[in-house]
Amino acid sequence: MTRLKVWTVIPAVAVALVAGGCVESTTSSAPGTDGVSLVQSGKLLTCAHLPYVPFQYKDGNDVVGFDVDVVDFAAKKLNVPQQIVDTPFDGIKSGADLNSKQCDVVAGAITINDTRAQNFDFTIPYFQATQALLTKTGNDYKTLESLAGKKVGVQSDTTGEAYIKGWNAKNGGVITAVAFEDSALLETAVKTGQVDASINDNGILYDYAKKNPDTQVSAEFNTNEQYGFGVKKGNAALLKVLNDAIKASATDGSYAKAYQKWFGKRPSWQPGDATSSAPTTTSKG
Repeated sequence: MTRLKVWTVIPAVAVALVAGGCVESTTSSAPGTDGVSLVQSGKLLTCAHLPYVPFQYKDGNDVVGFDVDVVDFAAKKLNVPQQIVDTPFDGIKSGADLNSKQCDVVAGAITINDTRAQNFDFTIPYFQATQALLTKTGNDYKTLESLAGKKVGVQSDTTGEAYIKGWNAKNGGVITAVAFEDSALLETAVKTGQVDASINDNGILYDYAKKNPDTQVSAEFNTNEQYGFGVKKGNAALLKVLNDAIKASATDGSYAKAYQKWFGKRPSWQPGDATSSAPTTTSKG
């Protein structure tokens, strides 16, 4: 798939130093920007918490992944390259990164919910997902009840962590939740036996299990989650560009091409389709 080059990932602190003097956002003069104001003229800055394979992760000096490709659809409409800012997820979900002008867009398999929607404006949904369990191959944990008295890894500040906390609150706290900062640590904890299972979005866990045959996805929980990208509250111009790009990608075939590239199959759902239930994603690549 032809896409704009993704710049070398830079940490959030570096962006703050570069953009710190810009009290007002600058408006890109590139043609086709439709009046969109960008934090740094001539580039679209996207905050993401790395790694989150296959949605965004470092490959050499570039950051690649499904989310990167989808945001690139909008960057192409703006005639600017996308640049990834690696930042903790808390700054993403709270809207702090957008409010402090570290980036124009927040991305990274962000589940749309009412709490986050108070912090920034979501695009239309671009992906459907659900929660899943990663275990060592041969461990037959099919339900959360089967993990009573066991350790379950969660990624901090995610819907998976919230799901376990909610289940524990209703069932006497019989599961010990062990929090990890990122998905790579969460997945490794299963391989090394630090935890008996880990819970996270099914997309990344199927991808990991395919590459690590000593692990498996043993169960899914149909949480009917949808992902969206975020922009600063009131940034209607950029929100429209992102929404238009997502819609166009579903009709011109570029969304399906990106999905095939990163997940190894054609999508069973695309933006604009009915959203009554989340499909399982058992074929990852």
